[in-house]
Amino acid sequence: MNKKTIITYGTFDMFHIGHLKLLQRLKNMADELIVAISTDEFNRGKGKKVMIPYEQRAEIVANIKCVDRVIPEESWDQKVIDVQKYDIDIFAIGDDWAGEFDFLKEHCEVVYLERTKDISTTQLKKSLTNFMSIPKEDIINAFEVIELLKKDFE
Repeated sequence: MNKKTIITYGTFDMFHIGHLKLLQRLKNMADELIVAISTDEFNRGKGKKVMIPYEQRAEIVANIKCVDRVIPEESWDQKVIDVQKYDIDIFAIGDDWAGEFDFLKEHCEVVYLERTKDISTTQLKKSLTNFMSIPKEDIINAFEVIELLKKDFE
C-alpha cells in the first residue's frame, strides 16, 4: 500500500475549532499530514498582523495528534519545492483560495475544502477588538448585574 501525504498552509493564529476540524478532515484524507505555518516575517511581508508568535503557533499545531509534521512557510514560491521535497500526493487548503493553487495540479492533487461555518480568525480578532473597546466600568457593572440576577434565581 502506498502511503499518501497531504500538505496544507496557513497562519493558524488564535487556534480555534475551525482549525482543528480542518486538520482532522485533512488527516482523514491521507496517512501523513504536513502543516506549513506562515512565519512572522512572511506574514509581515503580506501585511498580515499576527497575535501569536510563529514558534508558539508551530508548537500548538505540532502537538495536535493528527498532525505528523510542521514546517515553516517562508514565501509564496516554496509550495512547488515542498510538494517535491516531501513527495506530496494532495495539496489542500480552504475554499476561500479556490483556483489560486491550480498550478500545483501538475505536481499533485489539489483540493479546496469548505471552511467551518461561523468561525474564523478574522472574526475572532474583530470580536476581541470590539470587546476591548468596551469601557472597563461597563464590564464590571455587567458582572455585578449578573451576580445580582443569580441570587434572585437561587
